[in-house]
Amino acid sequence: MLSRAERDRKVRVVLILEGSANVVVLIAKTVVGIYTGSSAILSDALHSLTDVFNNVFAYIALRISASPPDKNHPYGHRKFETLAVFVLATLLSVIAIEIVIRAYERIGNPILPSRWGLAVMFGVLLVNIAISSWENYQAKRLNSDLLKADSKHTFSDVLTTIAVIAGWQLATHGYPIFDFILAVFVSAFVFYLAYQLFRKSIPILVDEAAVDQAKIAESIEQIDDVIKIERLRSRNIGQETFADVVVTVRPNMSTEESHNVADLIEEELYNNFGIDDVVVHVEPMRV
Repeated sequence: MLSRAERDRKVRVVLILEGSANVVVLIAKTVVGIYTGSSAILSDALHSLTDVFNNVFAYIALRISASPPDKNHPYGHRKFETLAVFVLATLLSVIAIEIVIRAYERIGNPILPSRWGLAVMFGVLLVNIAISSWENYQAKRLNSDLLKADSKHTFSDVLTTIAVIAGWQLATHGYPIFDFILAVFVSAFVFYLAYQLFRKSIPILVDEAAVDQAKIAESIEQIDDVIKIERLRSRNIGQETFADVVVTVRPNMSTEESHNVADLIEEELYNNFGIDDVVVHVEPMRV
């Protein structure tokens, strides 16, 4: 089994390779878009620009989040990874608006056919398919949520590139409105991606409960000597889950017995709920 440091290193290598490929894809789309005047292709190029930013953000966040806990960050730095996802979602939202504005401004401009441009776009499509498949494989192999999310983002490039090629070809055959329609489609899809990233990052940033509190409480109450659960909280920090529990026990229990109860609770939450870090406070029942 890979250590966390080794896993993070391999994930960073994947991000570097993917980022390099995305730069090539970005350049190819931009050149074809400028030459042909297709707003749909230029919109897709902006989408690819966000892919490059995504790789940069993910790489930096992964480096920071891998840092060990310190005096100012006793829980570690894993939330920096989540913060990067939130920033990317904000960037995607801005790009989506920009795509629609630019597409509207270009309505009526001539759109040129190009055999070499079409060949380049099909090449880009094949590259995106290869990147998405490879990254999805690496995400499963390394058990990386970051790569899983990014592979879905890359797969969206496959769908949008197909739509963009279709809109461009329809526009060059006498249906220019389809170029604008497909640009709007790309914008809507980018908004959807932003929504997914917001939905994933915001609950972690605001410390939403990470697991079903009722199920955890029911499990803890089955442990001998636990009389009552006074407090139960959980949250995610990056890929790790933290929980703190306050329980009451018999007032005549020894320190060692109380410690054993705490150990049982920690084992229960780790084994059955996958909670990585559990803090248990044991209090005597007031009589």
